[in-house]
Amino acid sequence: MRVVVALGGNALLRRGDRPDAAVQLTNVQAAVAALAPLARQHELVITHGNGPQVGLLALENAADTSLTRPYPFDVLGAETQGMIGYWLLQSLQNALPGRQVCALLNQTLVSAADPAFHDPTKFVGPVYTREEAERLAAERHWTVKQDGPHWRRVVPSPDPQRVVETRLIRLLLTSGAVAVCAGGGGVPVVRDEHGRLTGVEAVVDKDLTAALLAEALDADALLLLTDVPQVMRGYGTPQAQPIGRTTPARLRAEHLPAGSMGPKAEAACRFVELTGGLAAIGALGDAQAILGGIAGTVVTPSGHHPQGQALTGPRHNDTLEI
Repeated sequence: MRVVVALGGNALLRRGDRPDAAVQLTNVQAAVAALAPLARQHELVITHGNGPQVGLLALENAADTSLTRPYPFDVLGAETQGMIGYWLLQSLQNALPGRQVCALLNQTLVSAADPAFHDPTKFVGPVYTREEAERLAAERHWTVKQDGPHWRRVVPSPDPQRVVETRLIRLLLTSGAVAVCAGGGGVPVVRDEHGRLTGVEAVVDKDLTAALLAEALDADALLLLTDVPQVMRGYGTPQAQPIGRTTPARLRAEHLPAGSMGPKAEAACRFVELTGGLAAIGALGDAQAILGGIAGTVVTPSGHHPQGQALTGPRHNDTLEI
């Protein structure tokens, strides 16, 4: 099978972790340990988030008095792709001796007319109290919004149209390599009237880019791996229930939060609707079980396994069906 995996932020930094390089490398090594069995059995593409890392670089840039102005977000995105790609590349090479692995810097084409440029929604960087966020917004001309009990900086998040290097990624897969690419959703670029590419101040949602890339690569499955075992209906309420198997229409009807699980659900739905394949959301440590249909929230056109076996959540609990 050809499998595209989108690693959530927990693959690098868990809530409460200090953003030290050693901490992130340890987390990457744990993530690779969970993914290596998939790489041994399938063609594998790995994408990853970069929200905390790009936010940290933005803070460092803003505080650097030697700069005339901070580096733009497309450049910061490229920097984090290189850093995180290096960690994943090296860890995969160590876990898969003899296997070719490539970490590729990617650009993601977006539309200059996307309304997201007028309504920033993508959270980046650390969390703040409301007072801290409002002070920083005034000092640094940021836009800030509430993220659960905290406040964070937001930047535009236009819809991805195409990963520019898609053909190159396909070549890597057909050669037998594991491809690490589209980090942080890819470096956002637009094409001008002369056909030339130029970067823009934005962050593309990594899960939507992963879905777009998976469709373009004719992938059989898209795994969106995070730090929760399943999508929850009524998350945070006494009536919360895990969703084990579902269809795109039913998952969309859950109206999941836009700032957390919503983009993952939308990415899963888009991939399944366009390809008829399998998409799933679940815990990184359950990657193999999720692909096998016995863990996570699995989305297919019918809500059943592509080979005809009903998909269930953990312990084959049929009450999870929606």
